[in-house]
Amino acid sequence: MRVLLRILAPLLGLALAAAGVLFVIEVVAAWVRPDATTGLVVPWPDWRATLEGLTWANTPVPAIAITVAVVGLLLVLVAIAARRSDVHLDAPSPEIAVTTAPRVLARLVGTRVRATDDVAGASVTASARKVSVSAQSWNDSTPELRSTVTSRVDDLLAELPLRRRPRVSVSVQERKGPR
Repeated sequence: MRVLLRILAPLLGLALAAAGVLFVIEVVAAWVRPDATTGLVVPWPDWRATLEGLTWANTPVPAIAITVAVVGLLLVLVAIAARRSDVHLDAPSPEIAVTTAPRVLARLVGTRVRATDDVAGASVTASARKVSVSAQSWNDSTPELRSTVTSRVDDLLAELPLRRRPRVSVSVQERKGPR
């Protein structure tokens, strides 16, 4: 969701900037040409005449209002879903809030997992709820590697002052080729 927000924010900003530029152009044009009957870029008098003839009972008005409300609600939901997903740690005192990024937890777990002799490579994703490890083993060490990696990750999580311990998920693939 954060990627969607990173795309939507500049687009909405550009749209508002374009509307502001159009507004400034029209205001300056109205000052320069006070006797003009039409706008320079936007046909304001035609739009005004059309809008003066509309009431809330006309067909397009409720549909447009509902569409704007739904789009606004979707934007609010996207913004709420894109909140930071910090991992909360136990604080040394009640006045202090201690958090870390999931990326930091993933790096810690990845470093510990890759230090295992039988691991050829590993990728780790972490959140406040779950740590997922995908390890690659050498040809002969696949059966016991899963339990070894799981115990290493569990030991690391026990050492960290996590407020809530995440679930651990480990998958192991065999790497072909020479060691």
